[in-house]
Amino acid sequence: QVQLVESGGGLVQSGGSLNLSCVASGRISSIYSMDWYRQAPGKQRELVAGISSGGSTNYADSVQGRFTISRDNAKNTAYLQMNSLKPEDTAVYYCKFDVRVRTGWRDVYWGQGTQVTVSS
Repeated sequence: QVQLVESGGGLVQSGGSLNLSCVASGRISSIYSMDWYRQAPGKQRELVAGISSGGSTNYADSVQGRFTISRDNAKNTAYLQMNSLKPEDTAVYYCKFDVRVRTGWRDVYWGQGTQVTVSS
């Protein structure tokens, strides 16, 4: 019923920037939290940043001050602006939305992931 599509990943040099987007489509009534996760090879998936429906944000310590999460409710979109990228930021980045659809059902949906590679 709901699909999430990420974009904006790619290859960047250390110190560079990328801006990820995640757009939700489907029979959406409202979106509560919007989160970004990442998973590096051989590691567990970890929460990078989250934003509530009211705009409150939270960040992993490792990205605090370098990454900024934002949302556009009219476009059902979350963004992750990533600055001062480091090689250890290399991972597949996933978005996760908490969504209520028009039938009233509420569930969590994940995007397919976008690769971010930071070269040293």
